Amino acid sequence: MYNENLLATIGNTPLVKLSKVCKDIPGTILGKVEASNPGQSSKDRIALYMVEQAERRGKLKPGSTIIEATSGNTGFSLAMVCALKGYKCVLTITSKSSLEKISLLRALGADVVVCPADAAAQDPRSYYSRATQLAREIPNSYYLAQNWNPDNANAHYHTTGPEIWKQTEGKITHYVCTVGTGGTISGTGRYLKEQNPNIKIIGVDAYGSVLKKYWETGLLDESEIYSWKVEGMGKTIIPDNVDFDLIDDFVKVTDRSSAHRARQLAAKEGLLVGYSSGAALQAVFQLQNQFTPEDVVVVLFPDHGSRYVGKIYNDEWMRQQGFIGAQHSTSQYDQFKRMYKKYVHKYKRYIRQTLSI
Repeated sequence: MYNENLLATIGNTPLVKLSKVCKDIPGTILGKVEASNPGQSSKDRIALYMVEQAERRGKLKPGSTIIEATSGNTGFSLAMVCALKGYKCVLTITSKSSLEKISLLRALGADVVVCPADAAAQDPRSYYSRATQLAREIPNSYYLAQNWNPDNANAHYHTTGPEIWKQTEGKITHYVCTVGTGGTISGTGRYLKEQNPNIKIIGVDAYGSVLKKYWETGLLDESEIYSWKVEGMGKTIIPDNVDFDLIDDFVKVTDRSSAHRARQLAAKEGLLVGYSSGAALQAVFQLQNQFTPEDVVVVLFPDHGSRYVGKIYNDEWMRQQGFIGAQHSTSQYDQFKRMYKKYVHKYKRYIRQTLSI
């Protein structure tokens, strides 16, 4: 038995118990490992669904160019889908995205336009504005607009939600998910709430993002905005796909804690996952006092850690951000430890010899 192509392998990702990292947290904590998708992220689901819905509506024709503004993962998934379906792919991406992501996008045949990460959404240089401009300039093109396209959330409503419900046998009590475009939390959350309205939907936001404040007040507070490091979560705009009424709680996490949680998952659970996965896990730790032994908490891990080997899994980058000190992993420190142990050994031998005289 075989699949006709790679697209048929999207979805049905595993649910893994976090038995080591979360051993002291009440309840059963489960990670939904979206890195098992062929494009190594949850964005495979929306890329395929949005493209196929656009095809059904006649928005795409042979030779069409698909355009998207992306933090990287949606772009990778779209480039993969376009390669298999024969569409051209143009992606606008922020300079915050890792070099690994940009290189992978180009390897799949996408044209990549890098835009300044600190440009406001309305700035002509922003990756949103550039995508809109390119859609006007390129003939036979279609801008998928994942932030505002309801098929983003619908993809998760029809796939991720039912999978989690089935995998937990309907026992899920909490769903924890980082929030960017809003599709993953809203589509999955909508399905889960339809099955059991008592399930708690918990959004995870970055410091520097406006989403949590908007959820609390209904106001877009631009004074909240400043640069953050975690990719694929947080926003300086309010995407249409975020269904704020579905969200029961919103948690902000730091760049530093998110990086350390991701590294902890790799070291203790063998799960090499991405930066925002660490953010989602950090939210679980911040909320642990709310959980009971009977709770079943599902944490969505959006992507694979291979896209962050130059960042959170790189000790030098971690030191540059101030996330770890020099003593944590430098070769000089390792050399010092070896020299110290050697010195102690020689000193003890000298004392023994002296005392025996």
